[in-house]
Amino acid sequence: MGEDRELCEYRFDEPLNKHTSFKIGGCARIFVQPKTTQALLCALQNFQQARLLAKGTNVLPPDEGVESVVSTLGLSRYQLNGDLIESEPGVLLSTLCKAAAREGLSGLEFAYGIPGTIGGAVYMNAGAYGGEIGEIVEYVEAYNGNEVFRLDRSQMEFSYRSSVFKKTGWVILKVVLRLRRADREKIEKTMEEIMRKRISTQPLDLPSAGSVFKRPRQDFYVGKVIEQLGLKGFRIGDAQISTKHAGFIVNLGNAKASDVKQLIGVVQKRVYENYAVHLEPEVEIW
Repeated sequence: MGEDRELCEYRFDEPLNKHTSFKIGGCARIFVQPKTTQALLCALQNFQQARLLAKGTNVLPPDEGVESVVSTLGLSRYQLNGDLIESEPGVLLSTLCKAAAREGLSGLEFAYGIPGTIGGAVYMNAGAYGGEIGEIVEYVEAYNGNEVFRLDRSQMEFSYRSSVFKKTGWVILKVVLRLRRADREKIEKTMEEIMRKRISTQPLDLPSAGSVFKRPRQDFYVGKVIEQLGLKGFRIGDAQISTKHAGFIVNLGNAKASDVKQLIGVVQKRVYENYAVHLEPEVEIW
């Protein structure tokens, strides 16, 4: 990788359970963490079949591991420019939420407590409490394997938990968010209320990947349906449907990816049998 070699951190046979919120996954034979955009492009060119990984909060890697992984967590720089936040993809959402609040910039409050990065959030159009990241994206710089280009919001095909990046595999290099001026105390109060809701309703004390399933339609509350089917607390190995929120699967200690996938299959089967609805996983299953 020439002069970019020192701008990447390399690891071999790296356990992926150290890099996912599920604490699950075999080893990546090659694990590369670039520290600059140019080094990221170089890594992607050299490891074209690599899996891209950020904070790993919505990912279930296989027990047998994978050949290569390129991590974006080393790309963690951002800056505020008026009402805009310009960010590399590896910046944590919580970092950007706090930075926006300090500057009296509103629009990111809904994302406070979402544990991933801004790159991952744009990739899946992350949302919570009535907001979605796609609503505040101004533009993105991306890479398609051949060239770096810019996409404005209207070109990103944002929809429920999806975007053009999820459909194409294009790599996000830079995200620019447009926020609006508001009272700092009001912003911080809203963020505190959202965090209290998360703590009171979600199993944040155990490893998980957040909500396991997409909502198939607006009036179909997956967690409530799973609970009504008597599956709350049901487990396979150390993978368990959370006793606090049935929309989550948690790792009780030594869960395997195979346990989680079997549990997902059980839920999908029971829901389809009783409601004729197919649940699509929100978690990225490698």
